[in-house]
Amino acid sequence: MSNVLILLGPPGAGKGTQAVRLSAALSLPHVSTGDLFRENLGKGTALGQRAKGFMDAGQLVPDELVIDMLFDRVSHSDCGAGYLLDGFPRTVAQAVALDARLGATKARAINLVVADSILVGRLTGRWTCKQCGNIHHERTSPPAKRGLCDKCGGQLFQRSDDTVEVASKRLAVYHTQTKPVEDHYGKRGQRFDVDGSQAPDQVFAAMLQWAKQGAH
Repeated sequence: MSNVLILLGPPGAGKGTQAVRLSAALSLPHVSTGDLFRENLGKGTALGQRAKGFMDAGQLVPDELVIDMLFDRVSHSDCGAGYLLDGFPRTVAQAVALDARLGATKARAINLVVADSILVGRLTGRWTCKQCGNIHHERTSPPAKRGLCDKCGGQLFQRSDDTVEVASKRLAVYHTQTKPVEDHYGKRGQRFDVDGSQAPDQVFAAMLQWAKQGAH
């Protein structure tokens, strides 16, 4: 049976960073819906063209189309033993649709729990590399050279949504739309909560231990 892991948690909880480490440790592909959109749109695939039609019309891309993109990706041989999902599902409707497509395979969710006050501090200090996407933080992981990425030397910039006002709005949206997904998996005994305010290595160790225990 495939080992399907889902990373849940609010913006700024550290999902992206931990997903990369967990993917490498478990030898599971890290599948990000954001990357899937960019890839399909960039390559002009049939799925990408369909998504572009909705986006150009100012409409949300339907869940079914997002799931089609996802299952097109995970049909590749590298996902045969399983995969790690980051950024999906974002709503209960998406979680239900994902369950239906997975059939007998039961996805397991790792939920990073972090207080809003900590998240706002994290979100408003982030600097992203224009070249490789690596993220630095003013307080927790400042670059060795101001304005330059430690990983590739690229220029760092602060996204327009990394302000206190926007960060607060993003968290409000998360609590309304995505937090119910935590309950969806919790009721089914398929969720593991991790204190995401701990040191990154502690968070990773807890996630890895649980992921290995339940792997099929």
